[in-house]
Amino acid sequence: MASSAALILFMAAAIIGSSARCSASDTISAYSAISGSRTVVSRGGNFELGFFRPPGDTNHNNYYVGIWYKMSVSVRTPVWVANRAAPVSDPASSQLAIAADGNLVLINEAGKLVWSSNVGAATISSNGTVAVILDSGNLVLRRREVEDGEPLWQSFKYPTDTWLPGVRLGMDKITGHVQAVVSWKSYSDPAPGMFSLGIDPNGTSQFFISWNKTTVFWSSGEWNGDAYAGIPEMSSHDKYNFEFVSNKNASYFDYTLQDPTVISRLVMDVSGQARQIMWLPAADEWMTIWAEPHKLCDVYAVCGAFGVCNEKSQPFCSCPTGFHPSSVRDWEQGDYSQGCRRNRRNQCGSSADGKDGDAFLLAPGIFLPGNPTPAQASSAQDCGMACLRSCDCNAYSYGSRCSVWFGDLLNLQQLAVQDTEGMDDLYLRLSAMDVPLKGRKRTTVFISIGAVASILALSVVVFVLVRVFRRRQRSTRFMQAALEGGNLMPFAYSYVRRATKNFSAKLGGGSFGSVYKGTLPHGGAAIAVKKLEGLLCVGDKQFRNEVRTIGTIQHVNLVRLRGFSSHGRERLLVYDYMANGSLDRALFGSTTLSWRARFQIALGAARGLLYLHEGCRDCIIHCDIKPENILLDEDLVPKIADFGLAKLLGRDFSRVLTTFRGTIGYLAPEWISGVPITAKADVYSYGMVLLEIISGRRNARSWVTEEEQGRMSEYFPLVAARKVSEGEALVGLLDERLHDDDDVDVRELERACRVACWCVQDDEAHRPSMEQVVQALEGVVNTDVPPVPTSLQALTDNTGFATTDEIKQNTITMPQK
Repeated sequence: MASSAALILFMAAAIIGSSARCSASDTISAYSAISGSRTVVSRGGNFELGFFRPPGDTNHNNYYVGIWYKMSVSVRTPVWVANRAAPVSDPASSQLAIAADGNLVLINEAGKLVWSSNVGAATISSNGTVAVILDSGNLVLRRREVEDGEPLWQSFKYPTDTWLPGVRLGMDKITGHVQAVVSWKSYSDPAPGMFSLGIDPNGTSQFFISWNKTTVFWSSGEWNGDAYAGIPEMSSHDKYNFEFVSNKNASYFDYTLQDPTVISRLVMDVSGQARQIMWLPAADEWMTIWAEPHKLCDVYAVCGAFGVCNEKSQPFCSCPTGFHPSSVRDWEQGDYSQGCRRNRRNQCGSSADGKDGDAFLLAPGIFLPGNPTPAQASSAQDCGMACLRSCDCNAYSYGSRCSVWFGDLLNLQQLAVQDTEGMDDLYLRLSAMDVPLKGRKRTTVFISIGAVASILALSVVVFVLVRVFRRRQRSTRFMQAALEGGNLMPFAYSYVRRATKNFSAKLGGGSFGSVYKGTLPHGGAAIAVKKLEGLLCVGDKQFRNEVRTIGTIQHVNLVRLRGFSSHGRERLLVYDYMANGSLDRALFGSTTLSWRARFQIALGAARGLLYLHEGCRDCIIHCDIKPENILLDEDLVPKIADFGLAKLLGRDFSRVLTTFRGTIGYLAPEWISGVPITAKADVYSYGMVLLEIISGRRNARSWVTEEEQGRMSEYFPLVAARKVSEGEALVGLLDERLHDDDDVDVRELERACRVACWCVQDDEAHRPSMEQVVQALEGVVNTDVPPVPTSLQALTDNTGFATTDEIKQNTITMPQK
């Protein structure tokens, strides 16, 4: 009997194995289930389906069925999860299979159903079904004999945390089904989290990000036919085609990629930000293109209950005094949603006056949370007592009135000292044991002080010993973190020196030092190392400014700072290597850039500046935009670099007074006149660079027009401004090496010339913002004919070109506003 059963099992296994071998590698049929390490791969090799364990998961027993990138992406990146809230513990004995009723189902190691496509039996014919993974990343369930037509079920209708190109995110008006993307619970747990991105259920053409499906804290703004009002980045990137559709059956939003070789996705991140992310093959990592909301502290409950958000600190979430992280492991992975909890539980009700029960501790500089409850009190002491009477009261504040807060405190934000003037203080409720109280015996105080001093002294000794021990191991860890594309890292000087072969391959230099090419050990990633030289105080200031400015920002059109090294008097900045060098070498060298390449470089540089001015927490004024500071990668994608002279401008300020900085030839008039500058100073410099992109030569050169044959003519920006203003043909302004270029678009040339001339206007109020520059170059908005700037006329005086002193003397001083 036993031998007969074994024979039957053997024959069944042989039949199933034979069928599995006969089935397509992208297909799951009734006889080819997925189990263990077996996967199916789309025909073009783009996506793979199978069992996986989330990255960073310390629980080795949690496995999920998901779809991830197969080809070109070296990091396993799940884009869809079937059983996101119901993991299996043993993939070898679990199965993703076609059930008898035709549904795609997941059976766990105990033989229980944990997930199903859940298609009604009446919909599935008797011919049977198969599940196929497509090159778009879509998993479809269809009838076995019908390859075309509407699928019975598809994963694109049930996205998890990732919005892939081709997915329609919206609402079915007939069935009421809503397609939204929901964040993972944590970076190691794909269960549905607290944040979701979905269409407005009231029918407007906008998207919301909500917390706990109840609290909306961000809106995309209405659709204007090209982009959402609140996401200018959406229309400023030429790699995406976005579309909003609304009819009687559905309202949805989708997007496609113009270039099929580009790999991009939109993720509802654990942090509460919606992030558009692109894979960079050259860097072998993911790069965030844009994120909403821009400020992490604008995300509702981003630091969880009692967590305090401060974007100027790292990490940006912290716990107030008397609290600690609820989940240290999650905090170490960058997930702060679990918030903080008290070091000791409240002793609610154990003492009416709080001496032996609970007390309050001042939380200095904390912005008062929303939704307070007013209470009757004539003093701060009465206000605190009113809070103590309820076990659910967790904080109070007393100013013009008494306010108390019940339940968990969310959205706590730490303010700068100068921003707290006139703000009421917040007092958090803690166990009295965690609050220093008056009236303790002096001997107790002395004993406590002595104990604390002893502990501090011992801590210092231990810290020094540990630091000496770890310093020897730090270099290897830093290098490994950099190779994995981690955050900004401090590199050991010896490793950087070894990577650059003792700084032997010099790429170029500038006023603050030289740049050397290098290769990271063990990975081969090419780097460019800026070695700051000259006076130590100047170099150190530039070093700290560059690290502070771009160390925490990322954009496809900004050069990526990998890390830095500070060793004695040496200051090193480690960047990604740009294969095509700086724009000045490409423009003014022996090679010829096509018009298409030039226009895309101009557009990319404009987008990078737009991000600096409007996409960061503080407005960043670069202060030194010129071709030498625009680098080109192997695909000629422009990257703005060299932030050593940059200035941070808080969002509450419109201009900043700073010392003279920048490069003659690209300086706005307000620099020389001494008035406080704004981001419009960068706009002027960009206009000068755009003119050089058009002409292919330095602005300060001889220019001979047909009307001025035989004599030195005027400053080129003035010639260009006059031609644009007078409506003349602009082809004569184009680099003469491009006259035979059939790809020159006359309309693009006209837009570029007009934009450049608007950018170099005397009065900064007449110059466009970088957002308007991007929109004008893309043809989204039309541009009028600009006037000829008076300052350009003053620079030339029809006699040639001015010196630096003459520029300062002849520049018209702009009125201060």
